Amino acid sequence: MRLHDDVHNYYEKIMLDKIVAKGLDKQYDEDVMADFCCTVLNQLPSRYIRYDVDMAFYLSQHERIQMEKRVDVAIDVAISQVAKKRTEVKE
Repeated sequence: MRLHDDVHNYYEKIMLDKIVAKGLDKQYDEDVMADFCCTVLNQLPSRYIRYDVDMAFYLSQHERIQMEKRVDVAIDVAISQVAKKRTEVKE
């Protein structure tokens, strides 16, 4: 069985949309952003899909809101961890 290139975790899209909306991609370099994204995604459950449109069709409004809230919390945790790490490096 061949894994398709279009299989992805739906939480990645939500996370990336929120990162761009918050301007976080402008605050950190690529290395920090890669670690930041891993930190966010490791806090979230996996939700693998092939096509985003499928997820949009099958998700209830309540479930979509819950997913977005989970991403917001995970981003807040990752921001505090990045800030803590920067403080430790400076010391």
